[in-house]
Amino acid sequence: MSGKWLSEYRKKLTTAEEAVSLVKSGDVIFMGEFAQNVEALDIALSKRKDELHDVVLVTTTRTKPIKCVEADPLRQSFIWDDWHFSGVARKFFDQGLASYIPFTYHQGPRVVAKYSKVDFVFIQVAPMDEKGFFNFSTSNSMSYAYCKKAARVIVEVNNTVPKCLGGSSESIHISEVDMIVEGPNTPLVELQPAKPSETDRRIAEHVMALLEDGATLQLGIGGLPNIIGAMIAESDLKDLGVHTEMLADSYVDMYEAGKISGKLKFIDKCKMTYTFALGTKKLYDFLDNNPVCASYPVSYTNDPRIISLNPKVVAINNAIEVDLYSQVSSESSGSRHITGTGGQLDFILGAFQSKGGKGLICLSSTYTDKLGNLQSRIVPTLSPGTIVTCPRSVVHYIVTEFGVAQMKGKSTWERAEALIDIAHPDFRNDLIKSAEELNIWRKSNRIAV
Repeated sequence: MSGKWLSEYRKKLTTAEEAVSLVKSGDVIFMGEFAQNVEALDIALSKRKDELHDVVLVTTTRTKPIKCVEADPLRQSFIWDDWHFSGVARKFFDQGLASYIPFTYHQGPRVVAKYSKVDFVFIQVAPMDEKGFFNFSTSNSMSYAYCKKAARVIVEVNNTVPKCLGGSSESIHISEVDMIVEGPNTPLVELQPAKPSETDRRIAEHVMALLEDGATLQLGIGGLPNIIGAMIAESDLKDLGVHTEMLADSYVDMYEAGKISGKLKFIDKCKMTYTFALGTKKLYDFLDNNPVCASYPVSYTNDPRIISLNPKVVAINNAIEVDLYSQVSSESSGSRHITGTGGQLDFILGAFQSKGGKGLICLSSTYTDKLGNLQSRIVPTLSPGTIVTCPRSVVHYIVTEFGVAQMKGKSTWERAEALIDIAHPDFRNDLIKSAEELNIWRKSNRIAV
């Protein structure tokens, strides 16, 4: 390591307590993204709760509880705003201790640059390299945008995290850092792959029929993407590419099975392009210093114009509810907030613009409610308070275990008919009656079977 950068490191090295002593009431602090959770700084700041009020803590999908928020159940000292809800944030939201920031994901860095007040960045990084750079590890999304905007940047070093190569904006130089804290070196949160259901398996079979050699993949999160990845690994598909928002364990499986080469991509050839990674140690070990993986800010990975440059983009994402107008909700159940827009809208737009691309919204046709009753996820109209994630004007494909419905170029009655055809049979006649009442059903004597 260069003596110059080592000397600079020693000058800026401090304790978490000293670093957080600079925080004042009303300050805004960005506290990192996804698996990169600052810990020493969080604990030290939580101890100042009786001295502070209205300090805003901003995260992107925090995967561990924030100690500051836990220490302040009345939300007087600390206010938590999250760009995308994880299960952790959802639980705090239900207690009135977290708020959601609506946005279109690829616009995030620009929103930060134009509109966000940022007094501090507290961000977890890999150890400094010999050139004086701290790597953002698995979470590149909006990290550098916040660092550029902040009045002070404080990094918390974790020597257990992978070094994730770029891409771009995957690191910050010590000259841009104000203070350095050495953290407890806790290994990254591991997101265990969700176990796919039989319904997921049937949906995945329909998705597999839409995939071609040379396709560029984007997979969302959950059991369905996992089973699709497993099916691809065992399939005859070849020369697949990756341009995604989230990199997960399933990509490692597909790569090691020889299905991913990336050589037919138009941009980032032979690279697995992503903005954040969340999975198990298998994924983190795969990422470490691996030149086949390229980490970029979300303003690149999720820009529909960039996505569309690659051929045959197949974007595969989940939803909670779809109505007969083909409006998609993927972030709330009625007025109860569950997750966020994330990159779903970005990739639906980008996939459609891609030559041979397909934007897929996948969901089970039914769910069982709290009373044990079977309910349809394809509904006449969205439940009151439900947030529209993808408007009907941009929806491309809807997939359930009963088939595939393509929406582009279809009238309202054609969309309703196609959606009813892939709804659960037990609900089809009621959906037809609702479509007639909504005046989006072609007059006929048809009865669903």
